[in-house]
Parts: sequence; C-alpha cells; structure tokens
Amino acid sequence: MFSPEGPSVRELAVQALSSVERGYDLLAPKFDHTPFRTPDPVLAAVESVLRPMGPFGTGLDLCCGTGAGTGVLSRLCREHVTGTDFSAGMLDVARERVRPDGPPVSWVRADARALPFAPAFDLVVSFGAFGHFLPRELPGLFAQVRSVLRPGGRFAFPLVAPPRPGTRGYWALLGFDTVMRVRNALWRPPFVMYYRAFRLGDVRRELDRAGFRVELYALPEFGRRHDGSPRVRLVVARTPDGPAAPDGPVSRGRRRAGPR
Repeated sequence: MFSPEGPSVRELAVQALSSVERGYDLLAPKFDHTPFRTPDPVLAAVESVLRPMGPFGTGLDLCCGTGAGTGVLSRLCREHVTGTDFSAGMLDVARERVRPDGPPVSWVRADARALPFAPAFDLVVSFGAFGHFLPRELPGLFAQVRSVLRPGGRFAFPLVAPPRPGTRGYWALLGFDTVMRVRNALWRPPFVMYYRAFRLGDVRRELDRAGFRVELYALPEFGRRHDGSPRVRLVVARTPDGPAAPDGPVSRGRRRAGPR
C-alpha cells in the first residue's frame, strides 16, 4: 500500500491523533509516496475532459495538497494558476516540487470555507479533498467556490462511485468511517475524514442550490459497474454567464486555515 519512501506506521498513528491541519503538516514530506495522492491516470483523464472546454485564463486548485492538480491547471490555463491549502507543510512541498512550464503559479494558505479571493477564476478544480468536509458544510463550501468564479466559470472534480453493498470495498470504507467516528468521539482534536459522506445525490442537490448548472462526464478509462454506470465521473458545475449578484464577493483578508 505504501512505498518504502512513505510514512511508517508510527508516523501515520501520530498523524491520525493530530488535528487535520497538523496531521497533514507532518505527512507532507512523504505524502506523494502514499495512496492518498491522486493517481496520475485520474489527473490525465480529468485534463482530457476539461481541455475541449477551454482555453481557460485563470485557475484555482482548491485544497491543492502537494500540487498534483496544480500541474493539470498549468496545462489548461494561459494567464495564472493558484494553489490553495490549509496546510503550510503541504504548500511548502508543492512550492518545491511543482515546476510548471505554463503560466505563473501562486500558493496561498487559506480555508476553503472562507476563501480570500475576488471572483477572478475561470476554472476551479479539486482532487481528493471532500472527505474532510462534513455534509452540513457543503452549502457553505460550494457557495465559496461560486464566489471566486467569474461568470461562466467552471468547478470540476472527479467522483468515484461507491462500492456495492456487501463487497470488500464497501466493508473497507464502512470500517474506516466507523473507526474515524469512534476516534473523533473519544479524542480531541477531531480528524475529519469520511470516505462515504460525499455522495453524488447530495453533491448535485447542493451545487444546484448554490446556483451551479451541473454536468456529469464519465471517465471511461476506469470502466463501468455491473449496472452500467461509470466507476468514476467528472462533475463539472458551471456558473451562469450573467454578471455576479450585487452583493457578490469581494477580496477578503486571510482567514483561519481549514480542512483539506
């Protein structure tokens, strides 16, 4: 599961008993050697779907971690790319490792629930971060994303279909989420990471409520389930083409760091 360069069991245990922010600060130097990093085939598949929708001017990698998705944006955007994350340690690694050949890249430490940006982006992407948000936080999170997009801008992220009940994958995810809930009931600070909480039906409903127009794209590279549905979809949520509302967002100061 982990390469020899990845974290030890002890290091993972220390991370799991820390806050989310502190845990990722500790994990950052070895994060790219864990299965938590978004695999390159997923990044390539997302890029192939988004490319015909461009070109884009500016892009934001939301909860960027060590910058895997930032590299995708640097190939899709012409003007500027920003990576934002709540973990200073992850951003430090991203600054060292991401060397895009495209537009300039900026790194900003920020809370995804209180983004310090004006509506300046044409494309926002996010990879593998939504398990760190509780279902009740989705309305605010999606409202924040919409607030930083220009009219007609897009918010895109891959979403893996849940395993069928009774399968090994189903029990593995259920077991992980159960362990995390017990851990958070007994230990402080909490570590929010639930693999089963981010569901397509809830996601579509909250994106609609936030004013997005939602489209789904199958990523055929990852096959289909027994019922014929895609194993992995790309969710693309687009803002209306008209001007922002009069009470729309303005540039904000830096806020407290939050979940990745």
